Amino acid sequence: MADVNRGNRPLSPHLQIYRPQMTSMSSIMVRITGIACLVLSVIVVAWLLAASTSEAAFDAWNGLLRSWFGKLVMFGATWAVFYHMLGRLRHVIWDFGYALDVETSEKMGMGMFIGATVLAVVAVLVV
Repeated sequence: MADVNRGNRPLSPHLQIYRPQMTSMSSIMVRITGIACLVLSVIVVAWLLAASTSEAAFDAWNGLLRSWFGKLVMFGATWAVFYHMLGRLRHVIWDFGYALDVETSEKMGMGMFIGATVLAVVAVLVV
């Protein structure tokens, strides 16, 4: 077995030193919003099942979704859908070989946050 001196190796960056970049944060948010979209689909399926079973079950789910808390959840879900969509669009652009430099990637990450917020607000105002 090789004689490896593990004591002289440099350590990986510690969290107090490491500064998260916009690209890493936007990538993590794409994953989080993907999970949120999965939860949203469960809520939509539950609402549809309630509509198909009984009027009382539908009224309960519909009342929950039309409350202030339900509207807040649905706004967050709308934001998550738009953010995830913009993240996938960013990856398609990268797959074609465009916008791969760090500066453009950081601008696209910030644009995803801003774009998802604007699209979600517009969607709420239109509906």
